[in-house]
Amino acid sequence: MVGVRVIDLRSDTVTRPTPAMREAMAAAEVGDDVYGEDPSVNRLQEQAAALLGKEAALFVPSGTMANQASLRTLTRPGDILLAGEGAHVLRYESGGPAALAGVHVQTIGRGGFFDGAEVKAAIHPDESHFAPTRAVTVENTHNTSGGRVFPLDRLKDVVATAREHGLSLHLDGARLFNAVVATGTPARVWAEPFDTATFCLSKGLGAPVGSLVCGDASVIRSVHRARKMLGGGMRQAGFLAAAGLYALEHHVDRLADDHANARRLAAGLEKLGFAVDPSPETNMVMFGVEDTLGFLRATRARDLWINPMGEGRFRAVTHLDAPEPQIDEALGRIGEVVAQGIR
Repeated sequence: MVGVRVIDLRSDTVTRPTPAMREAMAAAEVGDDVYGEDPSVNRLQEQAAALLGKEAALFVPSGTMANQASLRTLTRPGDILLAGEGAHVLRYESGGPAALAGVHVQTIGRGGFFDGAEVKAAIHPDESHFAPTRAVTVENTHNTSGGRVFPLDRLKDVVATAREHGLSLHLDGARLFNAVVATGTPARVWAEPFDTATFCLSKGLGAPVGSLVCGDASVIRSVHRARKMLGGGMRQAGFLAAAGLYALEHHVDRLADDHANARRLAAGLEKLGFAVDPSPETNMVMFGVEDTLGFLRATRARDLWINPMGEGRFRAVTHLDAPEPQIDEALGRIGEVVAQGIR
């Protein structure tokens, strides 16, 4: 459509640095982070550790590397990692657990959620014929379930069972601060029981790149070695760390706007006759369509970008660069699609 701006609801990863964030990046103090000499990276790591109530933190280029470096630290080749159905570590990390950590991923529960009983039932006997069940990972918020928050009471049940059976715990908290804002529960409460806990800067927080792994100092030393092995050492990374610092200081509370816009979008889609998952908990709207390819082509033709999540199912993600007026405009464009008989 000539002269019509693109509205991009594919993911919150599409955000671009704000002018103020760019200024912070340009003014950043930098040094060689591989030598531990970048003051901006060090400051970011200290702030991340404090937010999650951990001794130490490590800045890494991506959420995938954060997860894989953590798994290399918590497991041994041949081990089993328990994860929720549709877990990012299994579905979207290019076989990393098998290729990089050498572990099997066994999914439990439904829709990304599980409880202590399901953890216990999945643990293999301590016998030479079986691969050892070594660790549990929790994804919070959970991507493929539509950005849902892992209930805190169920999490406590999972943790108690895992500890009772000597299992390590990893938190894939890529969108952890969405859970914080949605529930009012501080990040340190969510992260407290985990050996390694991650969060991304480059999703709802709006930074251009980077994630943090947080944990005890001894654990982070091992994660640091894994980062080096995976090629994640960066030199003058302070320019990127400055964006992360700005995001943590200015973009956490505003996630509530994304959540409100997701509810606004969901309500509008329901009015247009779409089957929408229950009211969004955070910044994702999952909805059904009758004609996957037709809906995709018709919305793209109107410069509205929404990703399919399988046949007959789409996910729209609200974010910093999709304010309320764009949500209303998106609904208008979808209304045009419906008027053509495509839904």
